[in-house]
Amino acid sequence: MRFRYMKQLIYFGYQQALASIFPVLIFITLAISNMIHTPYIPRYDFILLVLLIVQYLMYKTGLETRDELKVIAIFHLIGLILEIYKVYMGSWAYPEFAYAKIFGVPLYSGFMYASVASYMIQAWRRLNLKLVGWPSSIWTVSIGFLIYLNFFTHHFIYDFRWYLTVALIFIFARTIVEFHLNDAKYKMPLVLSFLLIGFFIWVAENIATFFGAWQYPDQKEQWNFVSIGKISSWSLLVIISFIIVAQLKHVKENLSRN
Repeated sequence: MRFRYMKQLIYFGYQQALASIFPVLIFITLAISNMIHTPYIPRYDFILLVLLIVQYLMYKTGLETRDELKVIAIFHLIGLILEIYKVYMGSWAYPEFAYAKIFGVPLYSGFMYASVASYMIQAWRRLNLKLVGWPSSIWTVSIGFLIYLNFFTHHFIYDFRWYLTVALIFIFARTIVEFHLNDAKYKMPLVLSFLLIGFFIWVAENIATFFGAWQYPDQKEQWNFVSIGKISSWSLLVIISFIIVAQLKHVKENLSRN
């Protein structure tokens, strides 16, 4: 029995590693570009060039499908819009020079959000995810829109993140994620998966800021751990990402039936 669980754990880790190829390559690129000077090309532009090549190779080798690439492009745009706004509001900054910058935001930053989508899509396919008790689109789309809107409006009005968190707990309280490892099926409450993914992204954010991917105001003089409160922000961002991916898959399944 123990051997079986160990085998399943190894298989799960292997599938997770495959699903995380793009995020891992982003961290490797950040680390290398932080330690090695790239002549004739600014660091941010070098990162963008590498990530474009990575995306192209993932598509050409079949690691990503055409439909998955389209979803990732959507996330890149959504993330870039949010980055432009947050930099304008002084939430964080990209202090280095780059040619490929829009309103102070390097174009590679959108890949940070796209990498979350890449992981979700890959994990969904590799683990054969299924959602049990998925709420009506009226509720999922509405809560997703309000969470995304709050990222913008909390600079001017009250921050509703905790009210939104309570609302989404009620909305997704009965939703279960089913995933498969070989011939076995496992289940997890969707709300718990949101929290776990948000935590691991917070860990990744600490690594990214350490290697200078971006800079929070309290990291100008020296690097510090990102506030633990950011876990709530990342968890909410994960929820938006998950809702978009789930709704697109739902629409695709309905179209395939007709």
